[in-house]
Amino acid sequence: MQAITAMRRRKGFVMTGSILKLQSIDLNLKSDAGLVHILKNVSLDLPAGRTVSITGPSGSGKTTLLMIASGLERPTSGTVEVAGKMLNGLSEDDLAVFRRDHVGIIFQNFHLIPTMNALENVAIPLEFSGAKDAFARAEAALDAVGLKPRAKHYPGQLSGGEQQRVAIARAFAAAPRLILADEPTGNLDAETGERVMKIMFDMTRRQGTTLVLVTHDAELASQCDITVKIRDGQILQ
Repeated sequence: MQAITAMRRRKGFVMTGSILKLQSIDLNLKSDAGLVHILKNVSLDLPAGRTVSITGPSGSGKTTLLMIASGLERPTSGTVEVAGKMLNGLSEDDLAVFRRDHVGIIFQNFHLIPTMNALENVAIPLEFSGAKDAFARAEAALDAVGLKPRAKHYPGQLSGGEQQRVAIARAFAAAPRLILADEPTGNLDAETGERVMKIMFDMTRRQGTTLVLVTHDAELASQCDITVKIRDGQILQ
C-alpha cells in the first residue's frame, strides 16, 4: 500500500476528498431528427475511495456519463474535474496521457489486443508510461486476479471470464485512483460475473481506488457504497 501511495504522489495526484466532480454538464448531439439532449444539467460530486453504481434504463445516459468522466467525450457545457485535474481545457493528447496515468477503464467487451498474450496486454499501458518494471507489475496484477498461470495465453485461448480478468488486471496495474467500469459482467454468465465482480471489489478495497460501475443489475448495484440513478439524461437520486 505504501508503494501505491508513493506511485500516486509521483504522478501528481491531488489527494482531496473528491475524486470526480461534474458541474452542470450538458451534452447535445446533432442527428437527422434534430438536436438530441443526451445529458441535461448533470452535477455529481463523488468522494474518493468509494464504490459507486450508476443505474438506469437503456438509453438513459449511463455510458455517456462514464465517457464524459474519462474525457473520451467532451460535454457541450459544464466542467469535469478528475482527481483534482480540470479536463475541459486539455488537448486530446493531454487527455490520453491523463487517462493512461490516472484512470483505469473496463469495458463490457474486454478490448484486449488479440495478437498479444495476457501479460503483454496488461503491460502495454505501463510500457507507454515509461515504467521500467512494466512486465513485473503486469505479472503481479495477473497474479492478483488469479491468472498468472495463463500469462502467456492469447485472448482467443481464454474464456470470457478470463479475458475480463485480464482487462481488470490491466486497469488496476498502474494503481489509478479512479476505475470506470461499463457493464463489466454484461457478456458473462451469472456465476462468472459474480466471480469477476468479487475480484474487482477486492482489488478496489486493496488499492483504495474509487470504482464507478455502470450496471443494470440491481443486486450488484446494492453492493456499492453509493448508487446514482439516471433517467432521460438527468440524475434522479
